[in-house]
Amino acid sequence: MQGGIRAFVSHGSIVKNAVLQHVRLMNPLRPLMMSRYESTTAARIEEQGFESTKISDVLQAKGKGADGSWLWCTTEDSVYDAVKSMTQHNVGALVVVKPGEKSSIAGIITERDYLRKIIIQGRSSKSTKVGDIMTEENKLITVTPDTKVLKAMQLMTDNRIRHIPVIDEKGMQGMVSIGDVVRAVVSEHREELNRLNTFIQGGY
Repeated sequence: MQGGIRAFVSHGSIVKNAVLQHVRLMNPLRPLMMSRYESTTAARIEEQGFESTKISDVLQAKGKGADGSWLWCTTEDSVYDAVKSMTQHNVGALVVVKPGEKSSIAGIITERDYLRKIIIQGRSSKSTKVGDIMTEENKLITVTPDTKVLKAMQLMTDNRIRHIPVIDEKGMQGMVSIGDVVRAVVSEHREELNRLNTFIQGGY
């Protein structure tokens, strides 16, 4: 999965550069003034098109709480109850807070934590607390709503994680998964290629 994402990002950059190069080089016999216009327009398209989607756009598209972005458990809950909640809501991770402190994130618990620290080690999920196996807050890799989607994807790929909390000065704003960012990048590249194709065909 991680290798496929790296290949996707790399392929997207190759496609973008190839299309923009085509825009800059087409009709070389036109007057210099027109060539300058085309170069300026191509640069504007490149600046405003690819890689412009932010994490805030992803959260807005998902909808607040629509698929578990705002689901949480406490450090004192049993791992069994946390995994049950993930299963019921079809999510792969939960935000963890301290009892009575819902506005302050203590960490996250994921399916991977359950597999590695409960199943593989033969521990009881009903007698183990979430706080004993979660990824603690000081070890979390996070993004802000203004982080670009490709940056978030790179962080997730480099650190081999599939969920990343979104935090700003006001606190926890949600959580996005690798699936969320892949869908956003695919959508952005599709829309940008359509715009570039329209430009090349004289639609601008």
